[in-house]
Amino acid sequence: MKTLTIISHTEHYLLPDGSVVGLGSTVTEINHLLQIFDSITHAAMLHDSPAPPNTMPYLSDQITFVALPAVGGRTISAKLGILIQIPKVIAIIRKALKGADYFQFRAPTGIGVFVIPYLLFFSRKKGWYKYAGNWKQRNAPLAYSIQKWLLEKQLRPVTINGFWEDQPKHCLSFENPCLTEQEIKIGQMVMSSKSLQFPLELCFVGRLEAAKGVDLIIAAIEELELETRKKIGVIHLVGSGPEIDTYKKRVDALKLPFIIYGHLSRVAVHQIYMTSHAILLPSASEGFPKVIAEAMNYGCIPIVSNVSSISHYIRDGENGFVMTGVNSSALKQCLLKLVSMSPSTHQWMKGNSIDFIRRCSYDYYNQRILNEIL
Repeated sequence: MKTLTIISHTEHYLLPDGSVVGLGSTVTEINHLLQIFDSITHAAMLHDSPAPPNTMPYLSDQITFVALPAVGGRTISAKLGILIQIPKVIAIIRKALKGADYFQFRAPTGIGVFVIPYLLFFSRKKGWYKYAGNWKQRNAPLAYSIQKWLLEKQLRPVTINGFWEDQPKHCLSFENPCLTEQEIKIGQMVMSSKSLQFPLELCFVGRLEAAKGVDLIIAAIEELELETRKKIGVIHLVGSGPEIDTYKKRVDALKLPFIIYGHLSRVAVHQIYMTSHAILLPSASEGFPKVIAEAMNYGCIPIVSNVSSISHYIRDGENGFVMTGVNSSALKQCLLKLVSMSPSTHQWMKGNSIDFIRRCSYDYYNQRILNEIL
């Protein structure tokens, strides 16, 4: 019998009936880890706000949620608030680790600055770290730099995004799991029937903020000549953020073909992928977002910035378009390439994504965990 304790900053919420839901992408991944672990304890943050639509419940009573205080944030006071909670967080994690055969710590996160040292010096458990951020981020926040340095110096396995010449041997390049076998089967059917018919539908999924490239998307669409813009029917923006109302007013004033949804369920997001021809992600900093592989599964051509490990998986002109810079002009040039593609090139480019898509399945990920971690 193998037991696992996961420690993360993943947002969880209480429903009116007392049940717990968590961020859908992480909960789905953990649900599938029950294929290789008999029981899982997840110590993660419990928020006291209403649950957004992109949350979901765990699917088995073999998964136990343990609440950590919802600490951290972007303000200085929020960051300092973490210090007050250190003893409580460590006490909860120490208890959650009792009886576990393995642990997984998901980094980078604010609590990682003190949880990683605790695991290094005070726990003999077998385990691994999942570093989901940008492994080569320039001017990274100090907390992220400290965590990366610690993970490079210790000897437990660390799964990272991308393939780097100087990565230590214990840092293993892993694709982010995000697709079920059933979703891949459905995706293959959608992909085979999707053609380059105008007007095209485009989508963005993520936090609605300048750092993720939302401003660049709006600016690039605005800069397109009218005849080119007519080839684009609608741009779906899925996600939320403090500037969502500002973005709504901006696209309304410019009379641009955007639909801004806020958070949506996993099923609803996949429905948007099914009708979209491309996913736009002109972000300034990423690890490797799961939404790229999810969208590609349904025949969406990725148009992405060349940051972190993204270009390790998306090859310009082969299975997507990689921007030459993080600006609206570079995004505009990629959009022009998309709308000028021939049907045969479109079909060829979609076909080049199949091998990568299969490596992003939960089954493939679990097999790698068994063979290379456990």
